[in-house]
Amino acid sequence: IFTLFYLLSCDNTSQSELDEKIIDIDSSILQFIVDTKGKEILDEPKIPAILMIKDNNDTLYNGHIGIELRGSTSQVFFDKKSYGVETWNQDGNDIDVGLAGFPPEEDWIFQGPYSDKSLIRNALIYDLSNKIGQYATRTQFFEMTLNGDFLGTYLLMEKIKRDKNRVDIEKLGPNDNEPKVISGGYIIKIDKSTGESSGHGDYNEDISFYSKYDPNGEEGKDKKIYFLYDVPSPENISKEQKNYIQSYINSFEEALLSNNFSDPITGYRQFIDVNSFVDFFLLNELSHNPDAYRLSTYMHKNRDSKLKMGPIWDFNIAFGNVNYCKGENVDNWIFKYNDYCPDDFWLVPFWWSKLLKDPYFANEVKSRWQELRQNALSDKIIFGRIDLLISKLETSGAIKRNFERWSILDQWIWPNSYVGTTYESEISYLKTWLSQRLTWMDSNIPSL
Repeated sequence: IFTLFYLLSCDNTSQSELDEKIIDIDSSILQFIVDTKGKEILDEPKIPAILMIKDNNDTLYNGHIGIELRGSTSQVFFDKKSYGVETWNQDGNDIDVGLAGFPPEEDWIFQGPYSDKSLIRNALIYDLSNKIGQYATRTQFFEMTLNGDFLGTYLLMEKIKRDKNRVDIEKLGPNDNEPKVISGGYIIKIDKSTGESSGHGDYNEDISFYSKYDPNGEEGKDKKIYFLYDVPSPENISKEQKNYIQSYINSFEEALLSNNFSDPITGYRQFIDVNSFVDFFLLNELSHNPDAYRLSTYMHKNRDSKLKMGPIWDFNIAFGNVNYCKGENVDNWIFKYNDYCPDDFWLVPFWWSKLLKDPYFANEVKSRWQELRQNALSDKIIFGRIDLLISKLETSGAIKRNFERWSILDQWIWPNSYVGTTYESEISYLKTWLSQRLTWMDSNIPSL
């Protein structure tokens, strides 16, 4: 029996006092116990709390954190919330901590799978990305108890940020505006204007810029593609740095739309790392991610380097777990999302359809897919990883406890395309969908 201590007041509570507050859980999965001392967790700012992490009878961490709600649709519609967390010292200052054995950092995400009743979609795709050599957030399942309320299965994730162990790019300070340093490093993203905003009019020049070209690659149209400053942050990025990254994206797009766009020297290839674009494309198409290319889409640029796509992000509604815009289908391309939902506010940039018109890029996609299907994305590797993730959760009893806490297995949760009555039926759907998707891609990638 795993003894889970609920921490009523960590910084003022002795171990002997903790021993009197016991919740018994037969489990080998990590336990995260959060105590906010009765304070409500807000969208922002982060509020102070205490976090204890236990592994069987060992305490792995016992310290201060800041915690806030995170997510957009999930925060509004899902009873099970996700949280953004910073590790703090007792004075409320950020400190780097290696939670769950991850490389030390201060920013973390406690993601609560809810509409994804398999619980594993994010963990699966991030693992596959790392296997093919493209960094994605490390993940670790745990169970969370918040102020005495058991909340079920969660996924510890690294937040996307500049760090030698995350997105490994140069630090760009607000005074780094000279030609020799201003070229990097940047992280920008195509996304909603804030993590919690579903509004359409929240973009402004302080936090973002927009493309000269609409989703069809035409100038002066109403539909816009917005790019958000992520690193440096909107608060720290200088005017010169804004001008630089805007100009760089504009030059890439102009080259991509030019008559000689496929020229290896004067065309688009001078601006982008093709391999990262190819892998980003394949991972999003493999999972048929309906947000791909248009939301939760990160890219980064290091100093004296080309623009790279990634890291990939947010796959809760991928792998057939969505009932709109043909998102549940196995037999079409998600980069053609604009054809399925042309009235959506967030549309796919023209980049991808144009890139595939270049025989060089299309051939890189085809050859890379064939290569990956022999190893890192083979049926054996993919389905073996699914079985391993499920086995860890089943062995610990986490699946059973999660769905005892959240009785949703026979209920439609936005935007489910399939509603199973058991966890096993949810996994069967995922595996069947994925098997059909892989077969379709094997047959259709050669004709791209």
